[in-house]
Amino acid sequence: MSFDTVIELKGLKRLYTVGGEDVKALDGVDLEIGRGEYVSLVGPSGSGKTTLFNMIGGLDRPTGGSVHIDGVDISRLDAYELAWLRCRRIGYIFQNFNLITVLTALENVALPTVFAGTPREEGLKKAGKLLQMVGLGERLNHKPTQLSAGQQQRVAIARALANDPAIILADEPTGNLDLNTGTEIIDILHGLNKNRGLTLVAATHDLKMIKASDRVVWLRDGRVERIERG
Repeated sequence: MSFDTVIELKGLKRLYTVGGEDVKALDGVDLEIGRGEYVSLVGPSGSGKTTLFNMIGGLDRPTGGSVHIDGVDISRLDAYELAWLRCRRIGYIFQNFNLITVLTALENVALPTVFAGTPREEGLKKAGKLLQMVGLGERLNHKPTQLSAGQQQRVAIARALANDPAIILADEPTGNLDLNTGTEIIDILHGLNKNRGLTLVAATHDLKMIKASDRVVWLRDGRVERIERG
């Protein structure tokens, strides 16, 4: 399978100072991810996969090297440009869902459209369609505390799609779910990747997610240890 490169990491480094000592979270990572590709980032705790995830998403800045999205070095973007990129080009799915508890499912999904400047009614209409797509058409007005963990993750997936991103970043999206619910979430994500052509990058320990991937990037001590076909 051939992909056009959409994410390119060159000599990526991230250094933290902890207790007066330097810790290399990433130590010279080179990686290309193709448009429409499904890549899993895998490794033990402390391997650097979450840091790498945050770098790709523009949630953290590198100490050295670069992250290119569609040929643009995002480490050189100012705060406004980076916010625009995160809002319109990238959708995020987190292990802990990160839903706003005082908002309904519909309002949570519509929230990114507000930041993108979409008219309110248009954003709510789109949010409703996305919730229907993930099987929550009957839960539009439920708040997160009224939803199961699996339903909350479905809301999070719908929210990630609100501004039609080209890239979805998923950080342990099945980590807080039971086996059956986790499988359902993987099926949804796999379907988005194959049917919509979204580029999907997931940091995960879940073997089911790994098997669904086009490629698996194994990390250890902040370096790419090996890359395998899924």
